[in-house]
Amino acid sequence: MKRVIISGIGVSIPEASISNEELVDCFNAWVDSENPKRAARGEEPLLKSSADFIYHASGIKRRHVHTRDGILDVERMTPRIPARDDDALSVLAEFGAAAARAALDDAGVAAESVDLVICASSHLQRMYPSIGIEIQQAIGAKGAAFDLSLGCSSAAGGLHTAFNLVRAGAHRRALVVTPELITAHLNFRDRQTHFIFGDAATALLIEAAEEGETTAGRFEVLDTRNWTQFSNNIRSNFGYLNRAAQDDVGVIRAEGNLIKQQGNKVFKDVTVASHRFIVDFLAEHGRTPQTVRRFWLHQANARMNQMILKLAFGREIGHDIAPMVLEELGNTAAAGAVVALAQNHRDMKAGEYGLLCTYGAGYSIGGALLRMM
Repeated sequence: MKRVIISGIGVSIPEASISNEELVDCFNAWVDSENPKRAARGEEPLLKSSADFIYHASGIKRRHVHTRDGILDVERMTPRIPARDDDALSVLAEFGAAAARAALDDAGVAAESVDLVICASSHLQRMYPSIGIEIQQAIGAKGAAFDLSLGCSSAAGGLHTAFNLVRAGAHRRALVVTPELITAHLNFRDRQTHFIFGDAATALLIEAAEEGETTAGRFEVLDTRNWTQFSNNIRSNFGYLNRAAQDDVGVIRAEGNLIKQQGNKVFKDVTVASHRFIVDFLAEHGRTPQTVRRFWLHQANARMNQMILKLAFGREIGHDIAPMVLEELGNTAAAGAVVALAQNHRDMKAGEYGLLCTYGAGYSIGGALLRMM
């Protein structure tokens, strides 16, 4: 088996952002317009939201969005992203290709030397042609490409796949690209979820290293792991069968089929499972949480991450050991942990360990044990 390294990390974060206050103003205006209609039908009134509620519930203050236009329009509350011709580069492939090029630049590697592209995303724009193949063409990579989706563990699942294919010699260089344009799939009229997500794209360049080769400032991937267990507590029902379930097949109804979750159940289940996953995975390699310099965890909920690490360490853990980017970016699904990695690793010393760990819908959990070279 070959040694495997992460030779490049790329991130693409949209410039546009929306604060909690802006989001709440729009949501509450919509509630004001809806409640008289509900009262006339004898229905319970909708509850309003607040910026303080959002920050307390999630740790989020703002989120960056691919397209701001339309989200704060009370009559629409969905980003306005025009359709493109089939021959034009798709929106998601364009987003992913920007991160892929950034990873290639970080590694100083030409795209044509890449022989595998995995588009690992929780929110794929379409089923086929593969977004991964489109990104492959857009950046000029060779070999093969495919899509992989595993909720918020997609990037870790892609890394797990790429690591084992490169380690076995099936591929020489692999790009794991994670474009997450989630705001287009989000119901901004759902008080429980409208504030959670932001958009970001990331990429990891994975390649084989020669025995004894040391590249300062890069990570060796020592091992990866995935775990899944079926749960309905985080779910999206938006897909091609929606049309087949309707009497009016000329209209695809999104309402009721977008992202939904049972927040309290998710918090409890995922906290317990992720703590156990981290401790067990590290133990397989003779390590404890105390011997790991940094944890790049899924950026979903600040309180959840604090609880997972408190269970693992037996004490409170701060930003230096487990950095968060959630406050300014929101939950960027599978991209979040990689953004945290990209922004918080250059101070690490050779020989220090780090753990990338993501968790989400499925349920799914993914991890990668890294060592600075």
